Amino acid sequence: MQEEINKFLLYLEKELNYSDKTISSYRTDLVSFFNYLKNKNLNYLKINRLEVRDYLKYLDNKNLKNSSISRKLSSIRSFYNFLINEKLLSFNYFASIKNPKIERKLPNYLSYNELSLLLDSISLDNPHDLRNRLIIELFYATGCRVSELVNIKINDIDFYTKTIRIYGKGSKERTVFFGEYALFYLNKYLEIRKKENILSPYLFLNNKNNPLTVSDVEVLMQKLIKNIAINKHITPHTLRHTFATHLLNNGADIKSVQELLGHASLNTTGIYTHITNDHIKDVYLKTFPRKKGNN
Repeated sequence: MQEEINKFLLYLEKELNYSDKTISSYRTDLVSFFNYLKNKNLNYLKINRLEVRDYLKYLDNKNLKNSSISRKLSSIRSFYNFLINEKLLSFNYFASIKNPKIERKLPNYLSYNELSLLLDSISLDNPHDLRNRLIIELFYATGCRVSELVNIKINDIDFYTKTIRIYGKGSKERTVFFGEYALFYLNKYLEIRKKENILSPYLFLNNKNNPLTVSDVEVLMQKLIKNIAINKHITPHTLRHTFATHLLNNGADIKSVQELLGHASLNTTGIYTHITNDHIKDVYLKTFPRKKGNN
C-alpha cells in the first residue's frame, strides 16, 4: 500500500511536474483515506461501490467544506486511475462520483485609486524600495502568480517586445506583457544592479542577493499595506485578481484574460465575470436616464 502511494507521488512529481505543495496535499488526502480503510478493515484493492458510498457519508458527517471534500475525492480518484494504469485494478469506483459543488468566493481586488495609493506609498530612496515598486508594477502589469514572479530570470524578459516568458503550474509556459510604467522601473532597477555588479540570473533578489521566495514577497506585501489606509486584506494574489478585473472592466474578452492568467479552464476565469457584472450594473444604475427619480 505505502509502496503504491510512493510510486503515485513520484509519478506526480516526475511525470506531471506537480509542485511540492500539491504533492503534499495528495499525500495528506491519501494517508487520511487509508487510515479510514484500516479502521474499517478494508482492502484498498477490493473496495466496492457501497464502501465508497460509506466513505462519502463519513466525509459528509465530518462537516468538511465542499472544497475539502472535493480535493480529497480528486486525490483518491487520481490515485485509483494510476492503479488502473499500473494494471493493479480494472475499475475505479471513484470515477463515477461527482465532486460536491463548490461555492466560490468573489476575488478580492483593488480599485485603480487603491492601487495608485499602494504604488505611491513606496518611496524610491534605495535599491530595495525600487525593487518593491517594480514587484507591484509587474504584478499588476502581468497578472502573474507570486510563485511565477519570484522565478523570473532576466533572460526571460524581452525588452523590445515588452514580454516575459513565464513558467506556470505544471511547468506550463506562457507569455505575459508589460507596459511603459513597468519598463521604466525595470530599467532603473537593473541599472543599479549593474553598477553594483550583481550577476544573479534571477530578477528579484533579497539583501544577500539570493532569489526572493514566495514567503519573502508575502511578508513584503504585509509591510507595504501597513503604510496605506485601505481596509482590505491584500496579498500578492489580490494584485492578480486586480489585473484580471481591471482588464474585464475595460472591455477585454474573457478568453484573452484566461490566456494571460494561465488558467487551464475558462470556468476558473469565469469567477471574475461576477465582479464585472456588478460593475456594469452599478454603471447602468448611475447613468441610465429613465429611472425612478429622474424627470
